[in-house]
Amino acid sequence: MKIQVHYDRCEGHGLCAEQAPDLFSLDDDAELIYHAEGAEVGSEELVRARAAIASCPVAALREIP
Repeated sequence: MKIQVHYDRCEGHGLCAEQAPDLFSLDDDAELIYHAEGAEVGSEELVRARAAIASCPVAALREIP
């Protein structure tokens, strides 16, 4: 699966980075950095990726099968 990021919706809460730090982080300005842009999320990250998607309070992340 892939993750679609709506950067315009992100408010920098950082919950995704807490759930999946290998996939997401925030820069010094609280801007989201998605480390797997355009790539498939590996099976080892799948559970954490889905937790990150579910944790976003502004629905800035979406799973693409």
